[in-house]
Amino acid sequence: MDRRHFLQGVAGFAAIGVAGCNPLLPEGADPSLLTSAYAPSPNEKHRIRKASLNVVPRQFHRRVVRYSTNEKPGTIVVDTNERYLYLVDENNVAIRYGIGVGREGFEWAGRATVRRKAKWPRWTPPPEMIAREPRLKPYRGGMPGGIGNPLGARALYLFQGNRDTLYRLHGTNDPKSIGKAMSSGCVRLLNHDVADLYERTKIGTRVVVT
Repeated sequence: MDRRHFLQGVAGFAAIGVAGCNPLLPEGADPSLLTSAYAPSPNEKHRIRKASLNVVPRQFHRRVVRYSTNEKPGTIVVDTNERYLYLVDENNVAIRYGIGVGREGFEWAGRATVRRKAKWPRWTPPPEMIAREPRLKPYRGGMPGGIGNPLGARALYLFQGNRDTLYRLHGTNDPKSIGKAMSSGCVRLLNHDVADLYERTKIGTRVVVT
């Protein structure tokens, strides 16, 4: 995608409320252009360090891509097989983020809606998870948000109607998990990427997980 088409493609994102968001990388561009997008974020409640892109395969770095879909602009499409999350724009363009997904036996697919958003969310492991991993018992009352929290810097909570699916789109403190199937079903992004997606996403956003 050349510069002219790239600029035309990203122009539509103004309608999704993206003022002040991080820069984007066009398909095929030099990844060094993402230096500022993955730079340290010292103004956060908990400082986000420079992203460890050396442990994340290049194809999972955030970028703008051509993307044809019947879903409406503003929809989030999660492709668990390819390990990508797309934020759909007009003109067959989307922002693509690399993701980590649920390991075998913990996959989830369906349609949902973002009903809640949180910065540096508190994490409370469900009873089933504590039963599988007794080391988590100290956090049955919840773990405060922070760098060590497995939900990372942001979380988008997925609901079907008024029912919480218990699945989240969230950050991670384990960048090596991006591109892999390691989670208990939730979709994880680099902290820089989930912070970017958070700013571009409104309550009521439709989410399609395939």
